[in-house]
Amino acid sequence: MSKLFPRCQAIPVAGHEVRFLIDSWHRLSWHFGTDYPRPFFDPFIGPSGQSLTRMGHPGAPNHDHHQSIWFAHMNVTGIDFWLNGLPPVIRQKEWLAYVDSDDEAIMGVKLEWFDGHNPAPLMEQEVIASVRPPADAESDDPNRLPVGETLFEIQTTLTPVSQQLELGKTNFGLLAVRVAKNLSAVFGGGKLTNSEGAEGEKPIFGKPARWMDYSGPVMPAADPSMSDVIEGITYFDHPSNPGHPAHWHVRNDGWMNASLCFEGPRLITQSQPLTLRYLLYAHAGAYDAETSAKTAEMFAGSPGFVVEKGKIPHHAWSIRRQPSV
Repeated sequence: MSKLFPRCQAIPVAGHEVRFLIDSWHRLSWHFGTDYPRPFFDPFIGPSGQSLTRMGHPGAPNHDHHQSIWFAHMNVTGIDFWLNGLPPVIRQKEWLAYVDSDDEAIMGVKLEWFDGHNPAPLMEQEVIASVRPPADAESDDPNRLPVGETLFEIQTTLTPVSQQLELGKTNFGLLAVRVAKNLSAVFGGGKLTNSEGAEGEKPIFGKPARWMDYSGPVMPAADPSMSDVIEGITYFDHPSNPGHPAHWHVRNDGWMNASLCFEGPRLITQSQPLTLRYLLYAHAGAYDAETSAKTAEMFAGSPGFVVEKGKIPHHAWSIRRQPSV
């Protein structure tokens, strides 16, 4: 495509939102306004054009903190950044860069975690989000669906403002996903499956796995004699993450979380910030173990991101992939 019209774009729009587009179709949005106690991604759109995530629990009004795809942690030096209605908040300090290209759309932002009592933040968080189609996705097929499969990669770095900070032991955090109602095993027709082949909440909860999948019906088939259209999200934990493979907090009611501190606390320092990488794959059809294994291998071998200051004319910051080793 022309440099003026790259295939993948990250576009800031009104209402404190950034929209990610592929082939001019909306795939994902980042929301960073102050109406909520923390920023979040919503919707994450599947191949049929339906959102695979939702805001809030379908049956529990006290779970409004489930904000589609979001960062939070229940125990930051003993302070709860997980629930809504509490003093702690996470706020976007600034955006660093937006990168458009035929290969991927990239957004870099800086967040701050406040305990709600002190003006200075406890922790800074750099978030780099990339949205791209799978490598073999067709871009010029006139018969393709309006929206295709999407790879949504996240790299985040946590740095304490003081010399050190403890992320305490908890099941809750750091990156959580609330799936759409119809994908939920309880409220819809969905199913949880992990990389080890286990299915359902009971055999999966708290167990280590390289990835987790939630798949289910997203819309009825055009032909009533056929089965419903099935799609899902596969959530990958990168091998470089501490504690990999992650222990998972999952529920049949429709959410999944690679628990960073499931087994115990993690200490982060200014000299050794914590960098984490995750991948969410919005796929067509039911969960496929072979496809997931290939995607995991690709993700494991892919370089991460580097944020650089002043490397591009007229840009304060730039983002690029690290050189491949």
